[in-house]
Amino acid sequence: MLVPVQASCLVALLLLLLFGSGIHAQLSPGYYSSSCPNVESIIQQVMLQKFKITPNSVPGTLRLFFHDCFVDGCDASVLIASTASNSAEKDSEINLSLAGDGFDSVIKAKAAVEEKCPGIVSCADILAIATRDLVVLARGPSWTVRKGRKDGKISQASRVDGNLPKPEQSVDQLTKLFASKGLSQTDMVALSGAHTIGFAHCKEFMSRIYNFNSTHQFDPAMDPNFAKDLRLTCPQSVDPRVVANNDVTTPAKFDNVYYQNAVRGVTVLASDQILHSDARTRGLVTAYAGQQGAFFAAFATAMDNLGAVGVKTGNQGEIRKDCSRFNS
Repeated sequence: MLVPVQASCLVALLLLLLFGSGIHAQLSPGYYSSSCPNVESIIQQVMLQKFKITPNSVPGTLRLFFHDCFVDGCDASVLIASTASNSAEKDSEINLSLAGDGFDSVIKAKAAVEEKCPGIVSCADILAIATRDLVVLARGPSWTVRKGRKDGKISQASRVDGNLPKPEQSVDQLTKLFASKGLSQTDMVALSGAHTIGFAHCKEFMSRIYNFNSTHQFDPAMDPNFAKDLRLTCPQSVDPRVVANNDVTTPAKFDNVYYQNAVRGVTVLASDQILHSDARTRGLVTAYAGQQGAFFAAFATAMDNLGAVGVKTGNQGEIRKDCSRFNS
């Protein structure tokens, strides 16, 4: 008999097999080959300049893409600004920490694309392309971005809760969440490798380094010297704006060191460390720790799969003139 998590994952997998290939078929690498043939080179040049000025645009934009796709699909709904009558996704509590540089990446790319191809390219596709380009600039893998997404017409903060992973979740909970988006456990472990860049706020891991339980001051899965170092960065009276790098070894480079850190017990977030602690995901963590090429290949595949989650095509969406506002 299947346990509940296994059963829910099986249902999600069946849905993916039934509908996932159809979504991929609706998206195409050459979607703008006639209407805006230079869209990729336009965005690439903008991202190059953005990266030179603010390298933190890489984790900011990557996280923005992930948060967009996990809530109502990859439809740029996370870019919508709140109004007097609507609290949008970006103003949900978990999204308040989304970096401004991520939004700025899309704003700048949209302006450049509109100058050459007005009203043609969606904000959702621009975010997908910009994310890939920035990962490459951080010396990460490249992948082909399928295009044809339309921008969503709904963005509500109330729809965010329960749709994004949290640091304290178990492998069962994380697997179930990813499966609900049509993503496999392999996708989950590979996408978690995005934490090879970026940072986490102290509040997200304080419970790991202070009074973990009645017998341990620190999370026993964490290297004790690393825990002591984190205490210096994050004292108990820490300013809530203080952060620590997700990857303390090579924080600005997109590589497989995140997985090596997990093996050593020097990850910041509990949801990262648990991928090595749990036997079901440990094998992938160990494999990616030893072979960067294997991680890069898995990450590229997972990003392609992520980019197909809940996309709107045809009359299901629109091409926004301003990424922060619906057309009407």
